[in-house]
Amino acid sequence: MESENLYQIVLEVDDRHLGAINGLGLLRLQQSKFEDAARLFRRAVKLDKNSAHAQFHLGVALTGLKRPEEAVRHYERAVALAPQFAEAHNNLGYALQLLGRDKQAIAHYEKALAIRPDYAEAWNNVGNVLHLLDRDEEAIAHYEKALAIRPDYAEAHWNIGNALQALGRDEDALAYYERALAAKPNYAEAHRRLADALGALKRDEEAVSHYDNALAIRPEHVDALVGRGNALKRLDRYDEAMASFEKALSIKPEDPAAFNELARAADACDWARTAKISREVVARVDAGKLAINPFTFLGYCSDPGLQLACARAFIRHKVPAPLPRLCKSPVRRHDKIRIAYVGTGFHNHPMAHLTTELFELHDRARFEVLGVSIGPKDNSDFRARLIRALDQFHDVPSRGDRDIATLLHDLEVDIAIDRSGHVENARPGIFAHRPAPIQVNYLGYPGTLGADFYDYVIADPIVLPFDQQAFFTEKIVHLPECYQANDSKRAISAATPTRQEMGLPERAFVFCCFNNTYKITASVFDIWMRLLKQIDGSVLWLFRKNAAVETNLRREAAARGIDAARLVFASRLNLEQHLARHRLADLFLDTLPYNAHTTGSDALWVGLPLLTCRGDSFAGRVAASLLVAVGLPELVTDNFEEYEALALRLAKDPPLLRSFRQRLNQNRLTYPLFDTDRYRRHLEAAFTNMWELWQRGERPRSFTVERIANNTALTCPEE
Repeated sequence: MESENLYQIVLEVDDRHLGAINGLGLLRLQQSKFEDAARLFRRAVKLDKNSAHAQFHLGVALTGLKRPEEAVRHYERAVALAPQFAEAHNNLGYALQLLGRDKQAIAHYEKALAIRPDYAEAWNNVGNVLHLLDRDEEAIAHYEKALAIRPDYAEAHWNIGNALQALGRDEDALAYYERALAAKPNYAEAHRRLADALGALKRDEEAVSHYDNALAIRPEHVDALVGRGNALKRLDRYDEAMASFEKALSIKPEDPAAFNELARAADACDWARTAKISREVVARVDAGKLAINPFTFLGYCSDPGLQLACARAFIRHKVPAPLPRLCKSPVRRHDKIRIAYVGTGFHNHPMAHLTTELFELHDRARFEVLGVSIGPKDNSDFRARLIRALDQFHDVPSRGDRDIATLLHDLEVDIAIDRSGHVENARPGIFAHRPAPIQVNYLGYPGTLGADFYDYVIADPIVLPFDQQAFFTEKIVHLPECYQANDSKRAISAATPTRQEMGLPERAFVFCCFNNTYKITASVFDIWMRLLKQIDGSVLWLFRKNAAVETNLRREAAARGIDAARLVFASRLNLEQHLARHRLADLFLDTLPYNAHTTGSDALWVGLPLLTCRGDSFAGRVAASLLVAVGLPELVTDNFEEYEALALRLAKDPPLLRSFRQRLNQNRLTYPLFDTDRYRRHLEAAFTNMWELWQRGERPRSFTVERIANNTALTCPEE
């Protein structure tokens, strides 16, 4: 380059020539050679301490080197030397933003705009901070001001799309991503985010096309590879999806999203793949790295200490720094305890199937019951019934974490109940703002959430003995019977389909497991295949999730010497019909390390005996709790040998199995499991004790709710 050579010649003659030093430094910035640029501008600053531009450019170089704290010092010197230096105020704002000092960042962006009202980049940057603060409506207004100045500002169009997506307005976001691409056709990020929006709208074929466009521009775009993999999974193009995740990890081995999605190969019973990464999953968690979503980890490891480590690492990733507490007020005294169930499952969802009657039965003389939905909505009867059962319902999936936390605080919620934990669409960031004086981990996630902003976890003596307290950040609250709520009003279709209609043999023994497929492990499947070998003509009836699951399980059966046709897959039906078809099965076989939860209640509610094996952690002990609460503790085994032996005995001894079925039908409506009002009184006693402890100024502590006596549930502290 001619100019570069000229600067070098000048500096050979006079190494203190400011013009040449600054000129060469600017060239290095244009070339993204930030170390060289920083070295040159340090020389310039040393030669002329009063040069605002040298200080400014040194700040630019340090920002490029990802050293924002140093950059701030030099931008501050630049604006001290030249108070009307709009670009220095703008860049200082950006460096402060990188350091999480958002209010100061906005102040400097606004100073830049006061100097230059037509500074489109500064309007855009204010919008970026507001977007990070979950103030997306305000952010959009600032991006629009940038576009009024520069209509072809691709980044501002892109940013509006991002803000609209954050607000759940994916359809509106599409237009802005398309405008960004019209202004800048090779904008890989715009292709990627357009693909994300298309995926959210279930337009996955189009999404894959735009992910491919992004990757054509940036072949090593990890986020595009992960997004593409997810879209391919939804399209049932499983092998292509896994290849996309694997490529992402080959580029960025520590990428949590790519690693987590690869770990979810368990969803498809792809045991060859999960076997390869299972040790790495555990090793990453043991090393304190963010390797996997805690919900996914439950299927890989039952060690409660590692489950805690996984949850803590995940929370650090989701909430990297302590957030300001909203709940600072002294003791509030309401006529009623105000409880808010917050999370997903306010639609046709297992959580709705379990908890609707509980909401209906809550004692309105003592409790005000709110629902705050952050998940999808539908027009189902389940959703309508849930909403009717609540005193207030707030549908807020498009609002930011702090905004929702502020809503809870403004509503003066006494007990905020997280019914999602770490499952899909969960939002622990809401609870990180501490909107309520008492915050509870309840039902949605069978483990610790790993955060210090949850006070209690609702459990029972079987799923979570007090000797496991060291592995939970929440204090353990024991309900006296099963921790899991149930709805005794769930209808079962009167019309039972025929075995022929369901693809089942008329007279053969039908083993069944309708657990989600990620719960089926190779070791459990080995037992099931040995049972099929020993029971002539028997079949295994499983839930049909997708084509990959069916292909993989049929292949695994054949590899174990079982005709793949002896695996029968059940398609999705509405709940009443799904419950009714349970009548066609003979025995429900549970899974480990992650048991049947809602699916276990489904089977028992219909009268289908369930055989389980008690595991080492909460997720693997739920079915044991269900069976004890319905009066069938004999169907709980303590190891795989007992589990297999009892399954075989039940299949070969029809009178014995029939006796369990008869007992179950007698117990269903008389034992605690499906006595929703009894459960309600126990849960309300737990909430009341939490509230009284807080009112007395005492710290949360573990305690037990005693069984109801004369219609009253008592509590006592853990011994």
